[in-house]
Amino acid sequence: MTALERPLLVEGPPGVGKTSLARCLAQVSQRPLVRLQCHEGIDDARALYEWDYTRQLLATQLARADPTGQTGQADSGGTGSSVSLGALFDESFLLERPLLTAIRSPEPVVLLIDEVDRADEAFDALLLEVLDEQQVTIPELGTITATSTPWVVLTSNETREVADALKRRCLRIAVDYPTPERELEIVTNAVPGVAAALAQRVVEALASLRSVALHQPPGSAEAIEWARALLVLGADDLDERTIEQTLATIVKHSRDEAAVRNVLIPDAPRPDR
Repeated sequence: MTALERPLLVEGPPGVGKTSLARCLAQVSQRPLVRLQCHEGIDDARALYEWDYTRQLLATQLARADPTGQTGQADSGGTGSSVSLGALFDESFLLERPLLTAIRSPEPVVLLIDEVDRADEAFDALLLEVLDEQQVTIPELGTITATSTPWVVLTSNETREVADALKRRCLRIAVDYPTPERELEIVTNAVPGVAAALAQRVVEALASLRSVALHQPPGSAEAIEWARALLVLGADDLDERTIEQTLATIVKHSRDEAAVRNVLIPDAPRPDR
């Protein structure tokens, strides 16, 4: 992606390290990381830019209150002085959002557009100008072209299909749950001090959970969180009490709780229903 200067679309289940990939890219390249967290209903005011309406209104009120009229110009209605439209939509009133920040940055950045699948399909179209032309068009100011080319990483949990037009502009890779050997390496590197045998038990336990139909299977992020919790407790094994104490680190939905207990504590007594 860096040589071709093409955005990278990283798709896969939650918790497998898609966001961490962008963070590592920024760290290794020593580029600042600019992150846009997508959500339902996100629009250009949250992603690109918006005008500081409060300051614009204040500027208008101050201009009208100036008896000399030197801070503005007479309006067409003859109601006194007011700031011109051009003055109100000048860069001093512009609030940059992540996409515009990445485009205008004087130094190259890594732009992370995180969980793009959470946004509406219309948002995919909003991204095309930024990804295609490395520019942003602001009607009141014109077209702003990137001073340096950002490296763009988009992540998707595949809760919806990203638009074909957006995919065509990206290089795509799929990231799945790591192999047990790779996940053991991830856990031991991320949680210094955790016993190798305990880390192995964590990895094996999560592998067994991923074979069950859970609403949200635990990813490597949960493996790291669980290992940290066990280290804080000073645990040396995954017994029933320890699992109960740390269940919150791996269960993210109440509907998964019973299934996780059935897998991790199969012999534990169940309450009568």
